[in-house]
Amino acid sequence: MSSVLGIDIGGSGIKAGLVDVESGKMISQRIREDTPPDGDPKEISKIIHKMYEAFSWEGAVGVGFPAVILDGEAFSAANISEEWIGLNVNDLLGKGTKCKVYTVNDADAAGVAEMDFGAGKDRKHGVVMMLTLGTGIGSAIFIDGILVPNTELGHLQIKGKDAEKWTSAAVKETQKLSWKKWSHRLQIYFDYLEHLFSPNLFIVGGGVSKDAEKFLPRLKTRAEIVPAEFQNQAGIIGSALYAASKEKLN
Repeated sequence: MSSVLGIDIGGSGIKAGLVDVESGKMISQRIREDTPPDGDPKEISKIIHKMYEAFSWEGAVGVGFPAVILDGEAFSAANISEEWIGLNVNDLLGKGTKCKVYTVNDADAAGVAEMDFGAGKDRKHGVVMMLTLGTGIGSAIFIDGILVPNTELGHLQIKGKDAEKWTSAAVKETQKLSWKKWSHRLQIYFDYLEHLFSPNLFIVGGGVSKDAEKFLPRLKTRAEIVPAEFQNQAGIIGSALYAASKEKLN
C-alpha cells in the first residue's frame, strides 16, 4: 500500500486528496467542499461519500476530525454539530462503501504530517507542539516523537473563554484585527503554553500559516517557533499517514 485517501474535516471546509504515504506527498489534485453550516453528521457523510466517488476510491481512508477521537468514536464536537458526540465516525463514514475508514483528531493528523515529513521531521527529542490556527485552534503534542493524542488545547481558558474564541484565525477575520493586535493575543496564548509545557519547538499551521512572516516574527518565545511546511495540506497528509499506520497493524 503506497497511496491512501486523506480527508480533513474542518469547521469551514472539507478537503481531500490522495497521498503517497511513503513520501508524504500529495499525488492528486485537492478537492474541497464547504462544511454544512450546522455540521450535521448525515450531511457531512454525504459529502465524504461523494469524495470517495470523485476519486473512484475503495481503499483505506484517513479522516482528520475536529473532536476528541477514541477508537473511532467522537467524544466532543468543535465547530460541528454536537450530534457527532457518541457516534463511531469510522462506521458512519464507511457505511455502504468498500472504504476502511480510520479517524483521528484533526490537529493530531496535521502534527503527524509535520513530524514525519515536515518541519518536525528531524526533531524526535524533547517536546514539540503543533498548533493549527483556523476556524478554531487545534493542538498536537509529541514527546520524543511520540504523539500524545487529543490534547485540544484550543479550549484552554484565557480571559474567561476558550482560547480559540479569542485567538483563532477566524476571530482575527471576524473582528478585523490587525496583524499586530492579533499577534498580541497569540503572544498571551503562547506564553501560557510555554508555562504549562516548556516545549522545545512550536510548529504553527492552518491556513493562516501561509502568512507566517506577518505574525511569527512578532512572537517572543523561549522555544523555537516555525511555520508548518505543509500549511493547509497537513491535515490531509497526516490523516492518510495515520490510516496507513493503522492498516499495518491489522
